[in-house]
Amino acid sequence: MENAQLVPDPAGAGFEGFRIRAGIVGGAGYTGGELLRILINHPYVDITFIHSKSNANNFIHEVHADLLGDTSLKFTDTLSQDIDVLFLCVGHGDARKFLDANEIEERIKIIDLSQDFRLTTNQTHKAKSFIYGLPELQREEIRTARNIANPGCFATCIQLALLPLAKAGLLNKEVHISATTGSTGAGQSLSATSHFSWRNNNVSVYKAFGHQHLKEITESLNSLGSLIKADELSFIPYRGDFTRGIMASLYTECDLSGEEAEKLYTDYYAEHPFTHVSAKNIDLKQVVNTNKCLLHVEKHGSKLLILSIVDNLLKGASGQAVQNMNLLFGLDEKEGLRLKATAF
Repeated sequence: MENAQLVPDPAGAGFEGFRIRAGIVGGAGYTGGELLRILINHPYVDITFIHSKSNANNFIHEVHADLLGDTSLKFTDTLSQDIDVLFLCVGHGDARKFLDANEIEERIKIIDLSQDFRLTTNQTHKAKSFIYGLPELQREEIRTARNIANPGCFATCIQLALLPLAKAGLLNKEVHISATTGSTGAGQSLSATSHFSWRNNNVSVYKAFGHQHLKEITESLNSLGSLIKADELSFIPYRGDFTRGIMASLYTECDLSGEEAEKLYTDYYAEHPFTHVSAKNIDLKQVVNTNKCLLHVEKHGSKLLILSIVDNLLKGASGQAVQNMNLLFGLDEKEGLRLKATAF
């Protein structure tokens, strides 16, 4: 079967009958589970297989219990080429290993949620090339890409806070960043810092000034003309005592007034459906369970404060992956992603 092509029916039927056949590798983890929840309800997607060696032949709902009654799909330990798009929800370093071990037909589009292909120095693998998949940075390039390297969760939250300044040539001083992430950001495998008894009622710093997402953040900012270096992004990540979401606060020297800064951000994101600028202060529950990023800017003396919030599993991972899939296949990028915030 030829690769899915989204061609509206000339008689006015729109996209009726159009289906994207999707395969998922690594469907048992947090990002795989979130991807399943979205794709099961996506109006233009059929899930062909969910690959998991450790859960082969088990029902999906035996691992993702909230999907009981939503799907009768089972995990499989075999791969099929009878798909249009392949999502790699595997650990860092494992996507490249997977492609080394498995030949994927060239017509199949790949969306990789690991960090293996995000940097320009490693965006090719054999005959395959990857485009960095941040729609607010390069939406048109994504539309015509073959394969997508999905951004990291911290990287998404922080880049969306800084892209307007970089584009305007105003990002030329050190940026101080503090960001707190929920426990799902550490993945499903247990570790000393992800156990409930350690994480609950607790906060800690990790990878201060050396987080791996700084490299992809710097590359994106520099692609807009900024000359900022990774060591000028002073980033302190925190482990939070909640399950999902990221809140980042950033400040830097800036000559813009508060009103000018708000206009700069509003204008930059005017055509992007998931990133919005709030005139009021923001809180994390506004974005949890959605593909949104919300931003708020304030001027304090000579410093500009930017607040940025995302759901680390959605806009920071699986939601953005589906947004990229929509762009790759010519769909409205909001398809399947009109989600309600947790709120309370």
